[in-house]
Amino acid sequence: MHPKHPERICWGCDKYCPVDALGCGNGSDRTQHPAELLGEDWLDYGDWGIDTETEPPRTKGGSNKGPGSE
Repeated sequence: MHPKHPERICWGCDKYCPVDALGCGNGSDRTQHPAELLGEDWLDYGDWGIDTETEPPRTKGGSNKGPGSE
């Protein structure tokens, strides 16, 4: 939900390509993560279809191992 470096990944599809190797091949720029566009409280606005009540608490220290967690 809150990747450390969202600017390193394209968020346009489920491939999560690095910005220097976009797999779509359509010549466009990468799709930004909602946090880059709306800020850290991006989940508070709109209907994202995400149940935030069941999300595990966010921790510091690199325990998130999803895309962009490095």
